[in-house]
Amino acid sequence: MHLLTIGVLIAFIVLGRWQLGVFQDSGKPQAAADPGPVAVATLAPVGAQMNGEAVGRRVTAEGVYEAARQLLVADRRADVDAPGGKASHEDGYWVLTPLRLDDGTLMPVVRGWVAKTDDPAVSAVPQGRVAVAGRLRPQQGTDSVQRRADGLPAGQVQTVSTGELVNLWAGQKVRTGYVVAQPPSGSLTQVKVAPPVVGGTLTWRNLAYAANWWIFAGFAVFMWFHFVRDAVRADRDRAKSPQMALEG
Repeated sequence: MHLLTIGVLIAFIVLGRWQLGVFQDSGKPQAAADPGPVAVATLAPVGAQMNGEAVGRRVTAEGVYEAARQLLVADRRADVDAPGGKASHEDGYWVLTPLRLDDGTLMPVVRGWVAKTDDPAVSAVPQGRVAVAGRLRPQQGTDSVQRRADGLPAGQVQTVSTGELVNLWAGQKVRTGYVVAQPPSGSLTQVKVAPPVVGGTLTWRNLAYAANWWIFAGFAVFMWFHFVRDAVRADRDRAKSPQMALEG
């Protein structure tokens, strides 16, 4: 009975932890549907916020790069989702070049990543009309990174902020967000970007299942205690019975 109780306890506790894990995983972001690419102009508006469902979507854009307006985004890694704001040996620069679309608006494009500003790939901007494929990302807030105390050199920015780009590219209509080119431009390093995700929905049913398994484990201990108590009492009664018979 002791071994059976131990086995039941282990099984019920494990089952409860499994259901708890399912409950916790249900709240994590999940991969969303990744539909085919669409024209960037349909998802990145001018002068308005980007729809959350557009984040991470595959997009295409055709136009001409304006090399004269190119910027470098400082203290960046070759991963759009990596934490930034603290310089390290892995930090480098995103090469941000505006693409002038057919309607005259500018779409910021991260063409790739470089470790140094003097990398020849930075100035190797494709000429003429180009077709760009990539994933769409929302603009970055100016408070999303730690600012450099000594400021930045000319031609560099700390974030890809639409408001800041509107000021730097004065007189131009700039679309919200930016495109991370896939594949990158020329010999630039690919900037990794995750596909779209959706927030998970907690499955409270699994939490209830976990609680049930642990309640069953507690009930098993309760029953074991009563069986042991009854057995001990029975043994004591049997031990006293011959003595009581002799005394009688």
